[in-house]
Amino acid sequence: MLQPKRTRYRRIQKGRMHGNDYRGFSLAFGSFGLKALESEWITNRQIESARQALTRYMKREGKVWIRIFPDKSITKKPLEVRMGKGKGAHDSWVAVVRPGRIMFEIEGVSLEIAQEALRLASQKLPIKTKFIVRRDFQQ
Repeated sequence: MLQPKRTRYRRIQKGRMHGNDYRGFSLAFGSFGLKALESEWITNRQIESARQALTRYMKREGKVWIRIFPDKSITKKPLEVRMGKGKGAHDSWVAVVRPGRIMFEIEGVSLEIAQEALRLASQKLPIKTKFIVRRDFQQ
């Protein structure tokens, strides 16, 4: 009897992004956060761009936590290639973000600086976001 050929890499399927996120929906580290309001794939380049905007406005004060990680590989076939002939080559990495997910957290800066820094970071992302503050935050 023939054994199936074993591949070295497992194939990751697209999946569906229905419903809200039930993990990572509350502030765990910082006093301020950026919460996702839509479902989307966020690429590693978008995460890095948002991080740079955030830390640049904060002038490297305080601390930043990135709560999402791009661990899903996206493949793409070259242009003008016919259908079939297997799966395409690796193209990029993405993080699957669903509504309710905290993407960034910051600590050690004032409320005004945090609001503006997270607003600048949210402009680099392809989804609607919301600025949130820890319940027990005291100015």
